[in-house]
Amino acid sequence: LVFLPYLGLILYIFLGQRYRKKKIISKKSIRSIENNPAYLYEELDPALYPDNCEGLIELLRRNNTHPVFSGNEVRLFTNGKDTFEALFEDIRKARKHVHLDYYIIESGHIGYQLQELLIEKAKQGIEVRVVYDDMGSWHTKKRFFQEMRDAGIQVHPFLRVLLPYLSPKFNYRNHRKIVVIDGEIGYTGGLNVADRYLGKGKFKVWRDTHVRIEGKGVYGLQTAFLIDWYFVSRQLLTSKFYFPDLIEKGSSLVQIATSGPDTDWENIMQAFFSIIGKAKRYVYLQTPYFLPSEGLLTVLQTAALSGVDVRLMVPSKTDTPITAQAMRSHFSEVMDAGVKVYLYKKGFLHAKTLVADDRISTVGSTNFDYRSFELDFEVNAFMYDASFAHLMKETFHNDMNDCTLLDPAVWNRRPRVVRWTESVCRLFGPLM
Repeated sequence: LVFLPYLGLILYIFLGQRYRKKKIISKKSIRSIENNPAYLYEELDPALYPDNCEGLIELLRRNNTHPVFSGNEVRLFTNGKDTFEALFEDIRKARKHVHLDYYIIESGHIGYQLQELLIEKAKQGIEVRVVYDDMGSWHTKKRFFQEMRDAGIQVHPFLRVLLPYLSPKFNYRNHRKIVVIDGEIGYTGGLNVADRYLGKGKFKVWRDTHVRIEGKGVYGLQTAFLIDWYFVSRQLLTSKFYFPDLIEKGSSLVQIATSGPDTDWENIMQAFFSIIGKAKRYVYLQTPYFLPSEGLLTVLQTAALSGVDVRLMVPSKTDTPITAQAMRSHFSEVMDAGVKVYLYKKGFLHAKTLVADDRISTVGSTNFDYRSFELDFEVNAFMYDASFAHLMKETFHNDMNDCTLLDPAVWNRRPRVVRWTESVCRLFGPLM
């Protein structure tokens, strides 16, 4: 703005304005969806909350009304192949409805496989609804979605844009990945629907994390989907048909958290603050994009300086070079406090996970950056389960075998021109 005031004004008009879904969805409508039959079930007695998890559970419950549900079976996936095989099998078995909410659905090999399966289910009389982000799926052939509509599938884009990067809506994208089948089974995590998530692209190994939830924890995913569905279709669905009575399937406590322009608080960011700040033994974090705010940087440093074993795993190479440079500018700040930084070298690490103290773990769509925490619509599943947390920790340890541990002394001797380049790229961090 100092040097190019007119250009700065134009960029502000297109990119700087707040675009809040609350202005489009009335609070009454949101309450109608949130006050669905799922929440008529008795909430878990706080006396049964796991030790040292009470504060986080209450934080998320107050922030976005999703309670914690017991009796869930949670399955962990660490690659696209296994995830899509399980997902497609569950869709084939659908008896009532299939709901999908993705940032990216591309018309590639895996996309057409999904399309064929959904069309088959629609012909069987199964309700099929699809929400895709218009910018994330910008390169998808329009006839791909039209073929779905012609087959009876209800399909809507999220926040339609005319020009992807020249719109006030550019900053507020639906980055969620949600699938709900019959209100009984749910999927969420880091995987979108595109061939590159199966290692068929620039990166031959695409390391990602997704979870399959079976049990009452799916109510939270269903609620998140139906709010997005109302936004794109103006169709208010609150019937118990979408929230069936469910029996216990496992031993995991699951709580779904959403965040975005439609929430009063940065729910998921606050949850990360809480977990890291209260950790006693360890915090393991995986993210493809590490562009923390000053507050998040401070809480990581404070935890490490307090003797907590804080480990950060990021990709050695990212899909956007500028982001990689900006991300690297933060490494010294955390390593100087004692955080161990691991660079994943086997391929591209796209997992968005956090596990702490063998008691809490989270998997979802949220990156550790400004855009995910404060701009985009995100969803994460929080699991309060010692055995699942232990599995997450083991998975992190296995991934360490494909990483290089940075040496702070060596890292701090990088050439001045490299550090200067990283600092310049860091200025664009909030836009990435």
